[in-house]
Amino acid sequence: MSNTPELLAALAQVNDPELRRPITELGMVESAELADGTATVKILLTIAGCPMRSTIEQDATAALLAVAGVQHVEVQLGVMDPHQRAALRESLASRRTPFSDPASLTRVIAVASGKGGVGKSSLTANLACQLAAQGLKVGLIDADVHGFSIPSLMGISQNPTRVDEMILPPVAHGVKVISIGMFLDSNQPVIWRGPMLHRALEQFLSDVYFGDLDYLFLDLPPGTGDMAISVSQLLPNSELLVITTPQSTATEVAERAGTIALQTKQKVIGVVENMSFLQLPDGTRLEVFGSGGGAKLSDSLSQQLGYPVELLAQIPLEESVRVGSDHGQPVVLSTPDAPAAAAMRELAGKLEQRPRGLAGRSLPMTF
Repeated sequence: MSNTPELLAALAQVNDPELRRPITELGMVESAELADGTATVKILLTIAGCPMRSTIEQDATAALLAVAGVQHVEVQLGVMDPHQRAALRESLASRRTPFSDPASLTRVIAVASGKGGVGKSSLTANLACQLAAQGLKVGLIDADVHGFSIPSLMGISQNPTRVDEMILPPVAHGVKVISIGMFLDSNQPVIWRGPMLHRALEQFLSDVYFGDLDYLFLDLPPGTGDMAISVSQLLPNSELLVITTPQSTATEVAERAGTIALQTKQKVIGVVENMSFLQLPDGTRLEVFGSGGGAKLSDSLSQQLGYPVELLAQIPLEESVRVGSDHGQPVVLSTPDAPAAAAMRELAGKLEQRPRGLAGRSLPMTF
């Protein structure tokens, strides 16, 4: 019995949860037949023990039940053989976006700060989630190897899936995420020197399948150390978003994180002042960490870099940000009406103002 076109069309609407592409396009559907009201489909998983097998089975069942004439669905799960996995890997490799290529359409934003504790990681997670919620394809690399926190902030507990030498990153809130913390057995410290940090980032960029992205965020460690230099070398088209709090101490060290762009030739796209104020019940603002730091940093970087570095946002200090982070639900999703969430949405809108397209790019031509 041959495959039923109506069933294949329905299954074409089912995406692999990790690869984010139709299972029919990935060669995962071995057969799909309809007889006496029962749809029988055999789906080949990429690996045995695929962590998303139940999701694939549920999505395929739901899609097939929507086909006229289908009363029952039987989903049989198999596993790709080495030749099928090799073909899949080759297909995906041909579609990888080379983030270091000047012609890449992916906007790479490295989020930096001078010191820890300014909310850089939680802000990065919220920006990634907000842009994904707007329908964009977003990836997030936790480049803070020694102080990784992105898996917790995004509510990720599963490990990445390996397909031979290729790593499929977990997807949370529509964002593809990778972190060194996903490869550790416990909350053990990572004691690595510079060359190992560089190699870790290199593997994240070469071995992890992100697919075609609109945005790739990197949560950098505080300061101007090895990882900041590695990002500039491996991703020369990356841009810097500098995070600070209003206090003068944070501003002074954040200035160093921004002026590294003079050596790395990256562009600083703006400054974000986090924890700007605490809104009291009577409507007054309590400036817990002082005021004016973000504007001061913006002016200083503009002068030193020779182009305008705008203060893009002032994010209020709110308990909802902490609560959402503790539960793996960024505030833009968990409490969208919170003032901090509104400020982050506005910031995401400013980052999205630059269209993703071919305008201004040199394209190869053949005659």
